[in-house]
Amino acid sequence: MHKLYKYTLIILATSVLALNGCGKEYFDELSTNPNQVTNATLPALLATSTSKAGINTFTVGSNTSAYVQYTANPTAAAASDIYETIDYTGMWDALYFAMADVNQMKKLAVSQSSSEYLGVANVLLAYNLMLVNNLWGAAPYSEAFNPSNFTPKYDTDQAVYAVTMSLIDEAITELAKTTATIKLAAASDLIHAGDRAKWLKTAYALKARLLIKASKTTTFNAASVLTALGSSYTSNTDDAGMATFVLRNNWATVSRNNAALSLGGWLSEQFIDHLNGKTYGLLDPRIKKITDVTVVPGNSTYPAYIGTVNGAGNRINPPHNNTVKDENYISFNSPWTNDTAPLLIVTFAELKFIEAEAAFASDRTRAYSAYLAGIKANMDKLLVPAAERDAYLADPIVAVGSANLTKDLIFKEKYVATYLNPEAFNDVRRNDFKYKDFTMPLNAVLTTYLRRLDYPLGERSKNGANVPAGVARTTKLWWDL
Repeated sequence: MHKLYKYTLIILATSVLALNGCGKEYFDELSTNPNQVTNATLPALLATSTSKAGINTFTVGSNTSAYVQYTANPTAAAASDIYETIDYTGMWDALYFAMADVNQMKKLAVSQSSSEYLGVANVLLAYNLMLVNNLWGAAPYSEAFNPSNFTPKYDTDQAVYAVTMSLIDEAITELAKTTATIKLAAASDLIHAGDRAKWLKTAYALKARLLIKASKTTTFNAASVLTALGSSYTSNTDDAGMATFVLRNNWATVSRNNAALSLGGWLSEQFIDHLNGKTYGLLDPRIKKITDVTVVPGNSTYPAYIGTVNGAGNRINPPHNNTVKDENYISFNSPWTNDTAPLLIVTFAELKFIEAEAAFASDRTRAYSAYLAGIKANMDKLLVPAAERDAYLADPIVAVGSANLTKDLIFKEKYVATYLNPEAFNDVRRNDFKYKDFTMPLNAVLTTYLRRLDYPLGERSKNGANVPAGVARTTKLWWDL
């Protein structure tokens, strides 16, 4: 049975947000709300902060999934598919509300001298800030939590990245301590159940993720990535995920709504063809653990797995108005997106692909071993039968040998392993969208791939003087050279 959400999510009157659409009205409301929690405990803050980390992973993943062509809208020329401007004020607010709660936990941890809570607070603060930085680049941070400043300045793209790295390093220092007098409350920790050692591994995992993101810059140091990985996850049991919900996993809700004809969560042709044998000439058994076979029989014209073309909408002829499941969508039968599945933040499988990429130039044997281990770990996480897993790993299309390993193969497999995770948007940009048969969406309003989001309307209306002006959606972030 899935865990019911037992905690009231709190937003503290003392947690100050650089929030665009909130401003003074937000605090006036808090000051008159008799039910508002004003003196939260560390366990309460841990519960709400770990919950929000999982929910924000879903929110960002769901909003970027069309940009990496995991999903596609069944309606032609949908805004998310064709790169039209979209107001993401709600997502921006959610990320800053989460950081406000974590910032309060951090201050309380300092006042109560708890190295464990301080370490976790730094991890969660860094994680939410990473998501903001990955989507928009420059963002408020240095002035973001000042209660008298509702128009904070924007720190540069690279400065925000540096802050996230600093927070992670601080977290590693604190979480390495074993003498904390106030330990993490296991019942309140919705990610690692109070396990300090796992949080330390997660800090190192996020550090490796941050370091590999700079792979195209002159400052990139592959050895530093491998060093961080050496202290991170060693198996799938270390994965960071949040599986405590009010009702069910958010992706499962998308899928169940789809089944009830409230449409959403249709899978892109790019992703389905990546798996169904069309693009690479090999059926990937993970497809059966990700989605359900369509009602269209498998034949030479339409395989049993059919994706929706981004920008084109449902294309089966004759059209069925999307009420017949003739194209694939997110499944509530999948170990990844069923009712009780965790919202995965970072996984062992992802880290093996980071290792493969980092080791590629200096140790091709290590890179190849990590590449295969990443595939295996992801298949095991998806509960692919061992015989099917091993057959895929042994196929010459996959088992190319260390001498023939390429970065394209590493990115190809990592694309599957990060299915629906926000990190995929970073990878497709680092890889310049160079996946086999990857194409621009039909009816796109831009002439090239989208590289970032427009600043939200709420932020432009409340903090417009500080919002960077004239930043096009095709403008690359500092690491996306």
